[in-house]
Amino acid sequence: EVQLVESGGGLVQPGGSLRLSCAASGFALSGYHMSWVRQAPGKGLEWVSVSNSGGRDTSDADSVKGRFTISRDNAKDTLYLQMNSLNPEDTAVYYCRGERIGSDYWGQGTQVTVSS
Repeated sequence: EVQLVESGGGLVQPGGSLRLSCAASGFALSGYHMSWVRQAPGKGLEWVSVSNSGGRDTSDADSVKGRFTISRDNAKDTLYLQMNSLNPEDTAVYYCRGERIGSDYWGQGTQVTVSS
């Protein structure tokens, strides 16, 4: 069974940091473009960061550039998102997504709340 399971979310104060993890099972992470996507309350999905299937190239949305870092450990089939300098606008459910031609997998999401 294919699964993506996110973890690491929670409540953090503005300026704080969190590290999200996404563990894959049922498929090999190495063959997939892996992304983080978030959905803030009352808003649509927003792409955050992507790591290409080779793992060498990454890209980030302007809203998180310089603050968030996506990385992967293909040996552990795990995707990460290091989030620094968090602000209330980063409050959202964060999903990981694995894509390649013919396949599109999503996790169940993890809640990140930035509040004092």
